[in-house]
Amino acid sequence: MDYIAYLHKERNSDFGVSFPDFPGCVTAGKTLEQARRMAAQALALHIDGMIEDGDVVPSPSNLDTLASDPNMKGAVAFLVSVEPAPEKTLRINITARESQLEAIDRLANKAGMTRSAFMVQSSLNRFASSISKPQQRKVTSRARSARTKRGR
Repeated sequence: MDYIAYLHKERNSDFGVSFPDFPGCVTAGKTLEQARRMAAQALALHIDGMIEDGDVVPSPSNLDTLASDPNMKGAVAFLVSVEPAPEKTLRINITARESQLEAIDRLANKAGMTRSAFMVQSSLNRFASSISKPQQRKVTSRARSARTKRGR
């Protein structure tokens, strides 16, 4: 997922980065490259903190909606990517008649899927309209070694 960041530079200062979708999430770097790397780390840590706190992670804004943002004055907008965190796979047990499992296995084989994948996909397809999708998204960055103070 790509979020817009603002790059600011004043005389005798480091390159500062802020995020219009995440007030209080800021970072800086002595060079442009360092500021870019720090931006990805700061955003990932900020979002992780929001998720831990139970806050809803906003969808990314686009430049059109930010055109009148006063914080954009004198800044250069750039995109910072964060990746969805992989979900944990869980093993479950179900109870079914042997003939039902045989039928499921035939259908799964015909679809080129495993039994588990077929059952999950079939259930989601059947009941997707009645399930509300969660608004929170877990995201992370590839680089997690540096700690950045998360502002609020």
